[in-house]
Amino acid sequence: MAVRSSVRHASAAIALLAFAVLTEAHAQDAAPTPSSPQSSATPSPAPSGQKGGARARGDNTAPASSAVAEQHRLPPDSATKQTLALPGRTLAFTATAGSIRLFDDKGEPAADLAYISYQLDGTEPRSRPVTFLFNGGPGAASAWLQFGDAGPWRLAMSGEAASSSAPPDLLPNAETWLDFTDLVFIDPVSTGYSRFVTTNEEVRKRFFSVDGDVNSLSLMIRRWLEKHDRLLSPKYVAGESYGGIRGPKIVNNLQTQQGVGVKGLILVSPVLDFREFTGSSMLQYVWSLPTMAAVAREKEKGSVTRADMADVEGYARGDFLTDIVKGEADSEATNRIADKIAAFTGIDQAVSRRLAGRFDAIEFRREFDRKNGKVTGRYDASVTGFDSNPDSSFYHFGDPSAEPLFAPLTSAAVDLTNRTLNWRPDGSYNLMSAAADKGWNWGGGLSPPESLSEVRQILARDPKLKLLVVHGLFDLATPYFGSKILLDQLPAYATPDRVKLVVYPGGHMFYTRDASRKAFRDEVEKTMK
Repeated sequence: MAVRSSVRHASAAIALLAFAVLTEAHAQDAAPTPSSPQSSATPSPAPSGQKGGARARGDNTAPASSAVAEQHRLPPDSATKQTLALPGRTLAFTATAGSIRLFDDKGEPAADLAYISYQLDGTEPRSRPVTFLFNGGPGAASAWLQFGDAGPWRLAMSGEAASSSAPPDLLPNAETWLDFTDLVFIDPVSTGYSRFVTTNEEVRKRFFSVDGDVNSLSLMIRRWLEKHDRLLSPKYVAGESYGGIRGPKIVNNLQTQQGVGVKGLILVSPVLDFREFTGSSMLQYVWSLPTMAAVAREKEKGSVTRADMADVEGYARGDFLTDIVKGEADSEATNRIADKIAAFTGIDQAVSRRLAGRFDAIEFRREFDRKNGKVTGRYDASVTGFDSNPDSSFYHFGDPSAEPLFAPLTSAAVDLTNRTLNWRPDGSYNLMSAAADKGWNWGGGLSPPESLSEVRQILARDPKLKLLVVHGLFDLATPYFGSKILLDQLPAYATPDRVKLVVYPGGHMFYTRDASRKAFRDEVEKTMK
């Protein structure tokens, strides 16, 4: 899951985590830079997550005393043997829940990052791929990708299962990626069970920043590879939503700072550039129009694919863009836009004219089915729910395509970690971190965060690296057409056999739809082979 809204702005994600047992490593590291936390797989003391209260839900705060930190340390790694019966095959694998400790530039413990890994038994590590997965937010745990898509167990997330009171029962996942790659699900600090072990505010702030986040996750990946003797394995990175910012930057860091090569990058519903998401940008309307029209067509006609949206895409990057550039003062151009948008979306023409045909996501979500007192989802605009305040002149509604999943997903993650994987941290599990969302430093300067620069660099640096970008057709958080336009700007070396965009029916978490999840798995397997 991912991207909360505009630059402070967009977020959501997925992950579970774990802890490590080893006794040296830290002393062997060279002195780290202030922005690059160090790591160790040592069984270091970790803080207790606070139980209950708003503070605990937002952040697993480190105790001030190191003695208290030792008393409430995370458990040692727990490795268990698992067998999973799936259609046509049985998978035997080792599941490990554990954590890796990162240090600050003074060599003091800074944070414990948790992970859950799945490694297929009886394979050759040198040739067996390993994929590192994380969500976005930037305060989302990796549970979304683990239990929604790629892990060995899956939680139903659509239809009647998309309810806060739905049973959090995990089922064998026939579409798991474990058949063709080992999996490591990572939770950034303050998400899942990951936590700070420092009370130094300056150190904590570095983790809650674009560059500090990338440094910490890149270092953790390298340390996991060292700890599990997998440096020689083919390596892949997969990120969702804000993972579109994280992913290319992490691959760049691995290539240039960590000495780790990566064969492929998979971006799920990514944001690649925040510049066009808010404010006076005209492209925000161009990017979202095909998604809005797709929602209307599915409601009217049933099944819709991206191929059915060719006329809207052509209009969006053609006459629509030409007319919108003329400005609202040009009444003829404005009316043309408004009337065309009304025709595409089914929204009343008078409403479209009042808004000059310029619908942001919030306005579309409220106006699309307003006559029935319903709003659409942001993460999946094909999902509708009741407007909690339908007569208000301001919007007070949440997201019916995401919020109902928080409770069952959290319960499923905790139950699997505690009972199946036999790893029992004493702190609270954070599916969505309020601390990260509120405290994130998006960087200074005139330009919001973007990762297209790193996409160019990593593709140019390694001619064999592949990039797979996948989107949901009905996602208003990170519209697919925005990625299409941005990827079209890449140089000629980004050939179609190296860079591919695929759009599936569904929303931000399109993998909640069975057919889309199956198709995505096949595409990932093809990318790795």
